[in-house]
Amino acid sequence: MTKFDLYTTDVSRKSFIAGAGASLVLTAAGLVGCGSAPHTTADKSKELTKLTLCLDYTPNTNHTGMYVAQAKGFFADEGIELEIVQPAENSCEAMVGSGQAQLGVSYQDYLASALSQENPFPLTAIAAILQHNTSGIMSRAVDGITSAKGMENHTYATWNIPVEQATIKQVVTSDGGDFSKVNMVPYEVDDEVAGLKANMFDTVWVYEGWAYQNAQIQNYDVNYFSFVSMDSVFDYYTPIFVANNNFMKDHAPQVKAFLRAVKKGYEFAISNPDDAASILLKAVPELDEKLVRASAQFLAGEYQKDASSWGVIDGKRWSRYFSWLNDNSLVVSKLDVNSGWTMDYLEAGNE
Repeated sequence: MTKFDLYTTDVSRKSFIAGAGASLVLTAAGLVGCGSAPHTTADKSKELTKLTLCLDYTPNTNHTGMYVAQAKGFFADEGIELEIVQPAENSCEAMVGSGQAQLGVSYQDYLASALSQENPFPLTAIAAILQHNTSGIMSRAVDGITSAKGMENHTYATWNIPVEQATIKQVVTSDGGDFSKVNMVPYEVDDEVAGLKANMFDTVWVYEGWAYQNAQIQNYDVNYFSFVSMDSVFDYYTPIFVANNNFMKDHAPQVKAFLRAVKKGYEFAISNPDDAASILLKAVPELDEKLVRASAQFLAGEYQKDASSWGVIDGKRWSRYFSWLNDNSLVVSKLDVNSGWTMDYLEAGNE
């Protein structure tokens, strides 16, 4: 069994997690296939270390801090020239694990799969982009589905992934429902709101920062309840920054410099969400402006929510989710529940 048997990388799953709607295309300006090992290049009077960061999918508001750091020169100030790329045929985890990119954007569940293989990918999470899992279930308001039990006798759009369906089963069962009464239909949309309007499904797993905001700006009445409100085990980290282990070992100063710069970018996005949205829109004009600005306002309150500083990872929350994956046999081999992350490279301040 390979990584992709458990965590498919099809477009529907990736576009959902990325928060990318139909308005986003794969040829965003400045994005190319994943690159090679780092090297230095002359930039007027100083040498910059070139690093490659592979996105999880296409650019979206989760990535705003990177584009801010790039536009405002935070990376250059740290001696870094950052190339932001999209995964080609392989996943970000494969690209970073093989060293084709030194850094990447991933998710705790995808990283778990990468680490549980017979030959684990050499990856480690180095910062949390968002502090909490901001996903949940959205449905048409008229259907009155206000909790997981209400999903009974309704259709749910599934990617047919074991970890996904195990999550739905647990929240439905914990809410007193019968999971066997949830009617699974294929997830075949780029726009969840359009899918609800067309009655393609009754319930769908969405991110509050994208699909729910999309419903709001369209004045379409929906119900939404979060996974975090249903079960604390699902308050896992999504998305996260990951780094190649060998690169971290040999280039610790550069990893710390990257995090210092990107931290400033996300702190700017927290304090100035509309200006940060403008920077992202300039870099990726294919995005829907109204949706980007609404999403930026929402995420400004989520990047550092309940944390002392942007990027920190709570080891207890991390291990709780890894334990759940182990207990439900959702990984190829048992995980060390305390592995896969480090705070050794993230500095608390901006000194």
